[in-house]
Amino acid sequence: MNRRPPHEPSRHFPQPRRLWDDATRHAPSLGCPTCLERDRCGGVHTDVGVLDCRDLCSCQDKTKCDMVCRFNPRAFVARMREVGGLGFETAPRAAANGVPALPAIVPFVDHRYGRAATLDEPAVAISLYELVNLAIGKPHVASRAELAARFLIPEGAAIVVSGVDKDGPIECWWELKDRPAILAALQALGVALVTTPNFSVLTDVPRTDNLHAMKRILLAWTEMAGAGLPAALHVNGRTQHDYARWAELIAERPEIEILAFEFATGCGRGERIEWHVAQLCALADRVGRPLALVIRGGGRKLDVLRRHFSSVTLVETEAFSRTIRRRRAYLTESGRLKWVKFPTPEGAPIDHLLAHNVAVVRASYESSERPALRLRPPARRPRRTSHRDSEAIQPSLLRQLHLPGEARGIAPEPQGVVAAAKP
Repeated sequence: MNRRPPHEPSRHFPQPRRLWDDATRHAPSLGCPTCLERDRCGGVHTDVGVLDCRDLCSCQDKTKCDMVCRFNPRAFVARMREVGGLGFETAPRAAANGVPALPAIVPFVDHRYGRAATLDEPAVAISLYELVNLAIGKPHVASRAELAARFLIPEGAAIVVSGVDKDGPIECWWELKDRPAILAALQALGVALVTTPNFSVLTDVPRTDNLHAMKRILLAWTEMAGAGLPAALHVNGRTQHDYARWAELIAERPEIEILAFEFATGCGRGERIEWHVAQLCALADRVGRPLALVIRGGGRKLDVLRRHFSSVTLVETEAFSRTIRRRRAYLTESGRLKWVKFPTPEGAPIDHLLAHNVAVVRASYESSERPALRLRPPARRPRRTSHRDSEAIQPSLLRQLHLPGEARGIAPEPQGVVAAAKP
């Protein structure tokens, strides 16, 4: 196994799920009661046997630690100053900008490569980091016509700008010096919604790093909302207490009307998705007023989330990513979504394949929302008769029997079995 650099944690956890925080299963770590951040953090409840979260900082050279960690005091103080402390209360307020009307499924379009025609969709999601040139700190486009041409989408489509991405582009966004000017340009473009960057809240780092990331998310939201953009607050959390803090903040600030969450990576794995969905639902209930939600990934949890949020919009990324890899979607007889290889001629545009995949994926979610049909039993059970001319009770096998439907009633090994119509 390759060694990590001396400024990164060297401790390896072969079972990452033991780092999952769950106050209902595990007791708080012994060192938590004396921690200075105990009230904001809520304590660590894991199965890894650490004294407190500081044990998770295992950098060989702590003076070069790139986490928000007290073992590197000079860097720690600088990181505290850049966010004004870890408390939510120091974040400025912003005006409410309303909740846009969006369809339940919004396809994501990452670029125009391999395409030649406009994707005819009323609403489209694009990446914040593809819309903004992070090298120079300016948008790639200056008008809706240029935006439509860059992504080959309708000029009049509702645009959802997603802040979800890997750590590299997100950190580049935070380092931009003139974010207000960039956000003013996005507001001039008339985007329908923008979601905040999802700064990582990791499980194998000290909690101060988590609290710092959460504060940056809130500050990013205040910047976006302050620019007049309808903005969704990305409520990343590692513990139940994190979600409780978010709920308290949102309840106190009615200008926060839309939330965002991403299930496509760690939060959507295994049984952990159930935990995060439960926390989101509890948050919505605790706030006590209608909240909209925008999610990436986790489409199978739409029904559960819609019971607690006023509206839920799924930014659907699979159709685009599968199209780029030349896969074609289809629905099975039971309505399940499947993918098959679909090679295309070299240089041929993939517009028809993308449009097909977007439509089929949307249909898969629509079919899952339909209630299952329940067949009512007949009010009166017909009786069999031995009279061969009584066709009202037993149809002629050649004239009235529906063979494809009745074939399901035949035993797998029909030796000695006479096929007959069901009563």
